[in-house]
This record gives sequence, C-alpha cells and structure tokens, in this order.
Amino acid sequence: MKNRLKVLRAERDWSQADLADRLDVSRQAVNAIETGKHDPSLPLAFRISRLFDMPIETIFDDGAEG
Repeated sequence: MKNRLKVLRAERDWSQADLADRLDVSRQAVNAIETGKHDPSLPLAFRISRLFDMPIETIFDDGAEG
C-alpha cells in the first residue's frame, strides 16, 4: 500500500524515531510502513490519521480506483 507517511513526517522535521514515539510503535515499524513492506493495523492507521489530522485515505492509498 502506498502512503504519504515519509512526506508528512519530513514536513514536520520528525525522525522515524520521533514518529514511532508519538505512535507508540518501534522505529522499525515506522520504516516498514513507509517503505510499503508492512501495512498498518486499522487501529494504528487511525492513530496516524489523528496524529496528522487527516483522513486515512489521504495518507494511505490502496491503489483501488473508486
């Protein structure tokens, strides 16, 4: 799944570790999500959405045309 997490994080000048701390996950988890190696759980996707104050679908793109 494609996502804008790296861009959103960079806009705030946060490291992966900074974002991980804010989401209560490991830095490795943030890296795996950013690189598309792992999709976040739904609860984590909601935490990310709330942290950036954006709808989930604005951050994540599953590639489906709708």
